Amino acid sequence: MKHEPDDARGTTVRLLSPFLDFLKTEALGAILLASSAILALIWANSPWSGSYENLWSARFAITVAGQSLDLDLRHWVNDGLMTIFFFVVGLEIKREITSGHLANRRAALLPVVAAIGGMAVPALIYLLVAGQTAPRGWAIPMATDIALAIGVMSVAKGRTPASLRAFLLGLAIVDDIGAIVIIAVVYSSGVAFGWLTAAGVGIGMALLIRRTGVQSVLVYVVVGIAVWYALFEGGIHPTIAGVIMGVMAPTTARSESNFIDIEEVDDFSRSDDGSTDDAKGKGSVSVVEWLEHVLHPWSSYFIVPVFALANSGIHVSIDGLRDAAGSAVTWGVFLGLLMGKPLGIILATKIAVRTGVADSPVGATGTHMLGAGTAAGIGFTVALFITELALDNPVDRTNAKLAILLASVVAVIAALAILLTRKTADA
Repeated sequence: MKHEPDDARGTTVRLLSPFLDFLKTEALGAILLASSAILALIWANSPWSGSYENLWSARFAITVAGQSLDLDLRHWVNDGLMTIFFFVVGLEIKREITSGHLANRRAALLPVVAAIGGMAVPALIYLLVAGQTAPRGWAIPMATDIALAIGVMSVAKGRTPASLRAFLLGLAIVDDIGAIVIIAVVYSSGVAFGWLTAAGVGIGMALLIRRTGVQSVLVYVVVGIAVWYALFEGGIHPTIAGVIMGVMAPTTARSESNFIDIEEVDDFSRSDDGSTDDAKGKGSVSVVEWLEHVLHPWSSYFIVPVFALANSGIHVSIDGLRDAAGSAVTWGVFLGLLMGKPLGIILATKIAVRTGVADSPVGATGTHMLGAGTAAGIGFTVALFITELALDNPVDRTNAKLAILLASVVAVIAALAILLTRKTADA
C-alpha cells in the first residue's frame, strides 16, 4: 500500500505498509507463478518441447579473477536468481522476528508449533509410503508456498478473519526457516572447509561493515556475491547466502529516505501540518523494510515465475501417468502435502491451545483452521526446489514434481471450498 502526499516543502513522501504490501505482492505474484507453471507444462508437452529443454540446458560461463563458473541456465536460475528469492525470505524473517507477528513470544508460539507439526507429519507420511524407495525425498512435502497460500487467503478474504491470515503468514515464515535449515544441513554435500572458512570471513566482513553504519547497497552486493561463491565451492547450497545476508540486514532507519511506515506513524493522514508529519515519520522505515519494498516485487513478479517456468515443464504421457500412479514417491509427496500438512497443523494447534501454551487466532473457527491447514498444503516453489536437490533419479524427480503440481491444485480447490463456506468474517 503506497500513498504519495506532499509535505509543506513540496517534497514527495511515500507511505509504506510493510505487512499489507507483502500480502498484496504475494497475492499478485501467485497469479504469475501459476501462469508460468501452466505455460511450462504446455510448452514441455507441445510440438516445440525440444526447445524447452534446449533452452534450460544451454550453458553459460562466467570468469572473474581466474575463477570460472560454468552452469546451465536452469542452474543459473535455481542457484543464482533464487538466491535473491531467499534473500527476500531472510528479510521477511528478520522483520517478522523483530517487529512482526513473531516478535511477541506468545503470539509467535502458535504458528511456530503449527509449522513444526505441519513439517513433521508430512515427512513421516512420506517416509511411511516412500521411505524404502527414495528416502532422501522426505523433506519435499514439508514446504508451504507463501505466494499461493496467501493468494488463496486473499480470494477468501471476506470469509476469514485477519488473524487467520496473520497466522498462516507466520506459519509459512517458520516453514521457510525449517526448509532453509534442511537445505543447509541435509542437502549439502562434499563440504570443503577451506571455502567455508572463506564464507565465514565474508560474513564477518559484512557484520563489521554493518557495525560501521555503511548502507551502500553495492558494498553488501559485492560481499554477498563472494559469500555465495564460497558456499557454492564449499559444498553448501549457495542460496543460503541470500538468507544469511537477509537476516543480517539492519533494522536501523534507512538514511536519505523519503519513505514513511504508516504502521509506525498511523496518524499521518490526520495531521494538518505535512512537515510535522514528515519530521515525525523520519526513521520509521528500516533498511530491512526498504530492501523488502524494493526487491519483493522482483522476487514475486519475475524470479519465482521464471523458476516455475524452468522447473515445471514435466512431460506428461499416458505411460508416464501410469508409472506415476504406481510410484511410492508420487503418493508419498501427494499424501504428505494434501493430508499431512492439515493434519499436522491442526493436531499441533489443538495441543498448543488445550495445554494453554498459545491462543487460537481471534475469530477463527475449526473450519477456518482446517482451511488454513489445507492452504498450507500448497507446496509449490520450495517443494520443487527441494525436489531438485533431493532426488537424483530422473523418474523419481518427475513423479515428485507431478505429485507437487497435483497436490497443489487439489489443495487450492479444497482450501477455497472450505473457507468460502463460512459467512463473511471480520477482515
